[in-house]
Amino acid sequence: MFARVSTYRPAPGTTGAPSADTIQKVLELNGCKGIYYMAGDAEKSISITLWDSRESLEASQEPADAIRSATSAEQNMDVVGIEEFEVLTQKLQK
Repeated sequence: MFARVSTYRPAPGTTGAPSADTIQKVLELNGCKGIYYMAGDAEKSISITLWDSRESLEASQEPADAIRSATSAEQNMDVVGIEEFEVLTQKLQK
């Protein structure tokens, strides 16, 4: 599994949380396994999208960029950075 981590700076007083429509667009991308969005204390938030393979991660780059750009403009937030990782461990406790 692979992950793309995007870091944002939301407008003051907002979290920049994605809309249900944005979440659905991301989940419809081929190979997407899930999305997390987290807001921090210092006007910083991150999204983590999970992908079933490196190929899916790479193929999603252009459409994900378009979704990210549109959402950032709608939410009035800056994209600070985008990084990609291989997920080496995954475990959620029930």
